[in-house]
Amino acid sequence: MMRAIAPQARGAAAMLSAPLATLLLADPALAQDAAAAPDTGDTAWMLTSTALVLMMTIPGLALFYAGMVRKKNVLATLMQSFFLAALASVIWMVAGYSLAFGEGGAYVGDLSKMFLSGVAENWAAPFTLGSGDAAVAFTIPETVFVMFQMTFAIITPALATGAWADRIKFSALVVFTIFWSLLVYSPVAHWVWHPNGWIFALGALDFAGGTVVHINAGVAGLVGAVMLGKRTGLGHDNMAPYNLAFAVIGAALLWVGWFGFNAGSAGAAGGRAGMAMLVTQVAGAAGVLAWVFAEWIIKGKPSVLGAISGAVAGLVAITPAAGFVLPFPALVIGLIAGLSGFWGATALKHWCGYDDSLDAFGVHGVCGIAGALLTGIFAYGPLSATPAAPDGIAGSFAQFMLQVYAVAATFAFTAIATFIILKVIDLVMGLRVTEEEEREGLDVSLHGERLG
Repeated sequence: MMRAIAPQARGAAAMLSAPLATLLLADPALAQDAAAAPDTGDTAWMLTSTALVLMMTIPGLALFYAGMVRKKNVLATLMQSFFLAALASVIWMVAGYSLAFGEGGAYVGDLSKMFLSGVAENWAAPFTLGSGDAAVAFTIPETVFVMFQMTFAIITPALATGAWADRIKFSALVVFTIFWSLLVYSPVAHWVWHPNGWIFALGALDFAGGTVVHINAGVAGLVGAVMLGKRTGLGHDNMAPYNLAFAVIGAALLWVGWFGFNAGSAGAAGGRAGMAMLVTQVAGAAGVLAWVFAEWIIKGKPSVLGAISGAVAGLVAITPAAGFVLPFPALVIGLIAGLSGFWGATALKHWCGYDDSLDAFGVHGVCGIAGALLTGIFAYGPLSATPAAPDGIAGSFAQFMLQVYAVAATFAFTAIATFIILKVIDLVMGLRVTEEEEREGLDVSLHGERLG
């Protein structure tokens, strides 16, 4: 999100009317106050983007996932996204933000910003992330940045729950989210987006969360799906979605919210945000076409579920690339993602034999990997150019190999750490509901409620 995206400073006088500019230039104290003020346009865009990304989880992801499970698990699935939005918010405020964006070292931040210490005191001023030559200056208050990043910390564990639908204990999910957010999500965010992070320093590109969000969530979902085992009755019972209309509405909200996810990651309202928004739309649309036509050819009918899955696949893949590529490469990325996601949700899952209920790994993991690697091929240098690096970062074999390294490191770390966290939870309290509870449905067995 931050590599080569620091918005260029704007002169205070240039943003003011002529009489006021004259007054400020005549009064050094007033001029200093104006220079220290956040850019109102950038701040407004980031506030809007933050609301859009929160909408992706509640109600977007909540409806998307709930529409694809059976009727007896709809409320439990909605509860997962809704409750995690609250839980992850508090975790982020208490320690998650500090571990991700505190100064720290190469692998994790420090605890200097626990409970957002130091952030509230500077609520009215723009801030700088990091220190020294690698520091990134923003034109928005840190409070806005904290909130924007919080929405990413919310949606990532919520995405992983799609792999475990219909069978995980709610209590186990709560405990897992606490430890995973602090021990996995925050460190990976620090690696990639903090100037001190080792992946940031390596030069690997991730504009809006290909590694931090999608590979992270997808791999966690895969590990959890394997450890939990297959759903009772899979292959015999009717597992058809309860209400695809819910899922379509959810997917539509995800698509619209993704503009905040990607274009907001520019950190400012400018040309790069505009390009990120454009390529996001192109890739999402291409993902729909690729998945639908692949399914039409192979299975004989184009499905609604395939169309919405293709949209998510294309949007996932463009996420790491959004601030680095032009529209035609975005089209290619979206088409590849649609085909990759279709393969991941069908052939790969069948060959490997795991039960990824709602294809969290098949779509987010597989397409996140595809998008991260393709960023290394298609990156257009001028989009990431800065005064210090006027050529920006262009696609090349060397850049592709950096992307491979970042993807492999994220995959390995997340898989191992997730396994350890889930294993400990399983030993202490158990991960999975009983067979009787699963057959009754999680709405009743875990929450004592029925959809109707």
